[in-house]
Amino acid sequence: MAERTYRIHIAAELSGVSPELIRAWERRYGVPRPLRTPAGYRVYTEQDVALLRRLKQLTGEGMSIREAAAWASRELEGAPASPLVPPPVPPLEGGIASRTEAWREAVLAAAERYDQPRVSQVLDEVLAALPPIKAFDEVLAPVQRAVGDRWHAGTLTVAQEHLVSQVVRARLVSLLHVAPENAGRRHAVLGCFPDEEHEVGLLGTALRLRHAGIRVSVLGQRVPARDLGLMVGQLRPHLVGLSAVMNPGEAVFEQTLSELRALLPSEVPLWVGGPAALLHEEVCTRRGVRVFRPGDDWATLWA
Repeated sequence: MAERTYRIHIAAELSGVSPELIRAWERRYGVPRPLRTPAGYRVYTEQDVALLRRLKQLTGEGMSIREAAAWASRELEGAPASPLVPPPVPPLEGGIASRTEAWREAVLAAAERYDQPRVSQVLDEVLAALPPIKAFDEVLAPVQRAVGDRWHAGTLTVAQEHLVSQVVRARLVSLLHVAPENAGRRHAVLGCFPDEEHEVGLLGTALRLRHAGIRVSVLGQRVPARDLGLMVGQLRPHLVGLSAVMNPGEAVFEQTLSELRALLPSEVPLWVGGPAALLHEEVCTRRGVRVFRPGDDWATLWA
């Protein structure tokens, strides 16, 4: 009897890995290795699906995809290795601090040349070498801040800022695709202010919370207050977190908070993070909204 095979969308559903990420892993790391139909379509065996599930598990536990691909392949081929003890990651030449600094500088140099393929290449190298949270904390987030600072200072153009932000955002979305899908009791709803389009920090928050075992619903940019209120009223999450990067002015900021607080259930804590929230911290306090500051312990969100 011929071995059962699945088209990519079915393999994605069975494994929990998106079709886009499956194709990326095949292209960059050679796993899995699907068969091809006479018409050229990819088809995946049961072993391929098992491999995808294992890759998702290992990357969710913090292993880089490059190491996870090598490890999972050896497991399925029956190599004598314990799945409970991941292979040691070889030390990075020059130390991790110097490597992360070099990666950040390489991205900024590529932005100055309008070289988006190079930005993608550097960030792919980062994600292959570092666990997800470390990659975000030490490269993705600092790069995004540096690009924003340089744009405000007038040393980078809007186009240069955007070409980096789009790549950073795409890599964060990929990391979220393979982050643990928690079905636990704790639930957070994350979104942006109604007129806010900057969501990189929000996606990083979602990534960190998922790896902390918290179920996260990510709404992204420009979330209307009324729609957010309807969703939260039905789901009753344990926390609502909003990103406020661009400053609309104190009056508009306070009006937005007032509307949000009136629409959300009073027992659901509302947190706001980002430069605008820090700028208007007194307004947040007055409206019963908590401000998340850089460097705060994420455990405080659940205190």
